[in-house]
Amino acid sequence: MTDTTKKPVNAHELAPLTADHLRELWSQTYNRHGKPDWSHIFPYYHENIIFQDCIQKVEGIRDFTDLCDRLATRSKQLSMEINTILVQPPHIIFDWIMTISYKKNPDTPIFGCTHLTLADDGRIIHQRDYYDLWGDIFNGIPWFHNRYRRFMRKVFG
Repeated sequence: MTDTTKKPVNAHELAPLTADHLRELWSQTYNRHGKPDWSHIFPYYHENIIFQDCIQKVEGIRDFTDLCDRLATRSKQLSMEINTILVQPPHIIFDWIMTISYKKNPDTPIFGCTHLTLADDGRIIHQRDYYDLWGDIFNGIPWFHNRYRRFMRKVFG
């Protein structure tokens, strides 16, 4: 489990989250050589962080670090390719391709976008991840993906 009981980093000691710095931080977090490690990026998250995606919503740094630990535990390996980053403080938006290697299943690329909102001190106070988890996973199942796509077109247009 990640240790969040350490003395908090002073937000003024952190480098600003520019596009280049964000790309550098995220490339260290997700790598092609094993499990993800967020320890270097947690200081950039506000203690009152609200994280939300299509599966869950968590509030507070303790619940957020626990969520990250669970993701690392479930996956054999995780990598992320960041494509475009737009920075217009207090907002940062970037799109990505995350590839998860599960313990017993084939690698699964998931395409998504993250919207970060920065607090007045420059740390991340809100993160919203957008992605189609089931569509991207079902695309990897040859006998099922066409059925799933037909169902989605029929029911949702």
